[in-house]
Amino acid sequence: MKGEFGALTKNLRVDFHTHIISEDFPDLAAKYSDDRFPILEKTCSCGAEIKVKGKTFRKITDNTWDPEKRIKDMDKEGVDIQVLSPIPVTFSYWSDPQAGLELSKSQNDFIASIVKKYPDRFIGMGTVPLQDVKLAIDEMERAVKELGLKGIQIGSNVNGANLDDDSLYPFFEAAAKLNVPLFVHPWAMLGGERLQRFNSMYTVGMPSETALAAGSIIMSGMLDKLPNLKVCFAHGGGSLPYILPRMDKGWEVWPDTRSTINPPSYYAKKLYYDSLVYDTENLKFMIKRFGTKQIIAGSDYPFLLREKPVGKVIDDYKDISEEEAKLMLGQNALEFLGLNELVRT
Repeated sequence: MKGEFGALTKNLRVDFHTHIISEDFPDLAAKYSDDRFPILEKTCSCGAEIKVKGKTFRKITDNTWDPEKRIKDMDKEGVDIQVLSPIPVTFSYWSDPQAGLELSKSQNDFIASIVKKYPDRFIGMGTVPLQDVKLAIDEMERAVKELGLKGIQIGSNVNGANLDDDSLYPFFEAAAKLNVPLFVHPWAMLGGERLQRFNSMYTVGMPSETALAAGSIIMSGMLDKLPNLKVCFAHGGGSLPYILPRMDKGWEVWPDTRSTINPPSYYAKKLYYDSLVYDTENLKFMIKRFGTKQIIAGSDYPFLLREKPVGKVIDDYKDISEEEAKLMLGQNALEFLGLNELVRT
């Protein structure tokens, strides 16, 4: 079968979790006199710093914005397709909604332009200003219907409100109605003031934040109301796989607080998770909890905590069939993004 990705087979390797930023990222900090907006400062032709409040948030190299450099890395590592999404620090949900919309549109237009130029190597996911649900829904529709993006990446909370907050429900309802898959990435971590040392924000905070985001959706009853909603969580769902039995026990002993028909573990099997867990024992545990059809290979390219190459943990795990490996390495990503027709059966 031929399509925009050429002649595809079941051996396709897709990196679902990658981040990109424009070399010409808009300087909203200057425009709105607010240094909370992230800015991009070039340090040389091949490097830059993302700064927030005048301080370096992250040092990056040109493969973060240059698709040609990314493609070279992909070819070297045997990656057929990358799914592009914004860097989470750019969510900026705290900002004025119109400024947030401006930032979302800029990033969505940029990602769409990369996909248009290299349609056989990249798939795009967009971002939306979730601090204003109506604007977020409108931009989601534009990103998908006009720009051709295949999903939306969202943060794990919106200004401290968990994803089950009533104000956000219309967004999830719209995503389900439009059949737009969502990728949840941790940001603005729970207990951030206690995560300042040892890079704990990344190693401890993100897994905990992700579990809370997933738990809020699971326990809210949202998946009973919106059974077609497709949501994938970064970093293997964080600590969610480990704490599911405790969540089930809480559901059992506190019936007065239940919002769901079934226990949490039932709904966890309906969600999706990237494979960024580094260790085959962790992958084995995820497969036991969720099954191979719910796990999608993702590396966090091009950042330091990335898996290299994408899917290494799947390649290293020998107790699965070749067909199960193919699902996790490529087919699940395409099916999650609504590109089922591109997978040869």
